[in-house]
Amino acid sequence: MTTEMDRVIRGGRVVTPDGIIDGDLGIRDGQIAAIGGRIEGAEVIDAGGHWVMPGGVDVHAHIEQMSGMGVMNADTFETATRSAAMGGTTSVISFAAQARGEPLAQTVAAYQARARRGAMIDYAFHITVTDPAVAGFRDDLAALIKAGHRSLKLFTTYNIKLEDDQILAVMSEARAHGALVCVHAETDAILSHARESLIAAGRTRPRDHAASHPRLAEIDAVERMCRFAAYLDQPVMLFHISTAEGAAAMRKARAEGAPVWAETCPHYLLMTEDVLDRPGLEGAKWMCSPPQRQKADQRALWQALAQGDLQLVSSDHAPYRYDDTGKLSAGPDARFHQIANGLPGLETRLPLMFDAMMREGGLGPEMFARLTATAPAQTYGLTGKGAISAGMDADIVIWDAGKSVTYGADDLHDNVGYNPWEGRTVTGWPVQVMLRGKTLCKGGAFHGTPGAGRWIDRPHLATRPTQFEEET
Repeated sequence: MTTEMDRVIRGGRVVTPDGIIDGDLGIRDGQIAAIGGRIEGAEVIDAGGHWVMPGGVDVHAHIEQMSGMGVMNADTFETATRSAAMGGTTSVISFAAQARGEPLAQTVAAYQARARRGAMIDYAFHITVTDPAVAGFRDDLAALIKAGHRSLKLFTTYNIKLEDDQILAVMSEARAHGALVCVHAETDAILSHARESLIAAGRTRPRDHAASHPRLAEIDAVERMCRFAAYLDQPVMLFHISTAEGAAAMRKARAEGAPVWAETCPHYLLMTEDVLDRPGLEGAKWMCSPPQRQKADQRALWQALAQGDLQLVSSDHAPYRYDDTGKLSAGPDARFHQIANGLPGLETRLPLMFDAMMREGGLGPEMFARLTATAPAQTYGLTGKGAISAGMDADIVIWDAGKSVTYGADDLHDNVGYNPWEGRTVTGWPVQVMLRGKTLCKGGAFHGTPGAGRWIDRPHLATRPTQFEEET
């Protein structure tokens, strides 16, 4: 090379969209400038034969957001993004959640201000639509999409749900202006019937939460949203698929040409509903929606990822403390329907997936990079993110594939106070994390600064097939 790099990562196994390269990686002005061979730089980082991967892209995280039960989640942008970085994630999409009666422009401005103060990794927002009848809604939505907020979120359940006619109307607006619509897809009538039946039968403990979310509620809503997407030719992302039947519905809809994508999460791939069956209210720590399912569902979800029926893995980070400010806000006798749903996951997503995918018989390093970084960035139009290629942001993670860590009771860097993976040993650990060429984390120490994260503009909706889809 004739021009010296700012820094060089030397001697690593570099995972790129075009394959694995054993060689150096050169960084200049915060971007990847060269890959492979011998590269010279002002600073040399010895990767020591470790895996060099793209920084994780987590496109589903709740940060500084109120639950449907009126409970504020535990993390600020500062604590959430610190936790994300310590687990190898360098870009995140969280939610700008509209309150009833609140203009969308006001919603987004408030979340932008919070992120500018605290975010230590790069970020974007999904605009959560709960009140499309508010004054100025259509104009605000059009302006925000044009300004680069290219994804919306809708619910088909809870007290923030939209009715089907409203969903179709919002999807039509998204199609007109170029936005992806993300959906929490469970049919509310089924959930309501199951919940009331369980309460009447006196089944109100956290372990009964799983039965309050029958798998048919997911299946019915996923199939309906796929039909809506096909009817309007509007791209839709189905969040947190948890069942074998949900994955099968995605496969069928995509085979028929519906413009739909879907994700799943580590807690559906690696946990079953048995985690809820604990003494007293302790099972509340593992309550999330949809709930964890069965071993057969795990097998089906892994197969769906391998086949491309599900395109990416997110954390669905929804952090609530296990105390009277969070999960137990309704008191020591809380019933399952009074307990905030969600698990912390920003910091654990990548180590859990690395451990599962890099072991013998797993999906391997290239699929790990694709499912946790490349496909999320491509699907959501996060320019410059998610892959190790020339011209991309130098968001890099060095992974020691031989380092094993056993999670403790409260060893995460968020503000939740417990680790839902306590006692689980993962092999493979992010030993250095870089954002735009600068080290955020190294050797267990964090070096980020509040407010140093940047908003990621998305000038266009990314609806083209990913490379993996083209190949399959």
